[in-house]
Amino acid sequence: MLRFLPHTMIGFLSFIIYILNTVFWLIPIIIFSFLKAIIPLSFSQKIFSYLLDQMASNWVACNTLNQKLFFKIEINVTGLEQLNMREWYLVLANHQSWVDIVVLQRVLHNKIPFLKFFLKKELLYVPILGMAWWALDFPFMKRHSQAFLKKNPHLKGDDIKTTRKACEKFKHKPVSIMSFIEGTRFSQAKHDRQKSPFQYLLKPKAGGIGFVLDAMGEHLNKIVNITIYYPDQIPSFPDFICGRVKQVRVHIEVLEIDQSLKGDYFNDRPFKINFQKRVNQIWQEKDVTLTMLNKE
Repeated sequence: MLRFLPHTMIGFLSFIIYILNTVFWLIPIIIFSFLKAIIPLSFSQKIFSYLLDQMASNWVACNTLNQKLFFKIEINVTGLEQLNMREWYLVLANHQSWVDIVVLQRVLHNKIPFLKFFLKKELLYVPILGMAWWALDFPFMKRHSQAFLKKNPHLKGDDIKTTRKACEKFKHKPVSIMSFIEGTRFSQAKHDRQKSPFQYLLKPKAGGIGFVLDAMGEHLNKIVNITIYYPDQIPSFPDFICGRVKQVRVHIEVLEIDQSLKGDYFNDRPFKINFQKRVNQIWQEKDVTLTMLNKE
């Protein structure tokens, strides 16, 4: 509708709408978060959780409308038909830009449960946002450093037990846990510094999803393995909101969480080695997918 405007004007107006949309939904999320905190009844907690997820989902839907208002982008997606809203998913994706998050939210909206990230327990105490993340059922993890465990060996395993207990809420409510297991956005400089064995990817960090699966293994059924490819070049977020990104390709593959991914990652060394091999295999296949997309 407003695609005739200069890119700079599109970016400015689009950014303002992103801010207004965020504030518009953040206010009721904070209010309902407070109500959820002060009314600790099991029934009401479930109702508030569903209402809050719906508000967050509406925020994503409005962001998508904002994008469609100002620019046309071709997002070619394969594999969406494998997804549904009633499954418990671990979502893995390669990471190249902050645009990845916007693309994932848009593509997966109403296809799987609302995307959530594991957060460090310390973030629970961030003013306002900490309460909102808690109310939206973002899982908080508690991780002890190796140095701390050496001084306090009796606490070994305490962190995973604490996180596992916090995830019990997902027994009856489908959830999607998102993880960028490269740990950082891709750049050629990082790739060279790592001496990555992959052509288009950084090395995956198996420990992160090892922790997630150890804490939530009984609550997660499948892995949604997503490959994001930008045919022109890796965009910045300003490029995206200014309408300069014309194409994105997204390849989705659903994998079963089988026995090769279930075990004690931190205490069972043979399992840890096999787990790392399995994660590297997934990443090798993702690299092949990116190679094919580059040739199209």
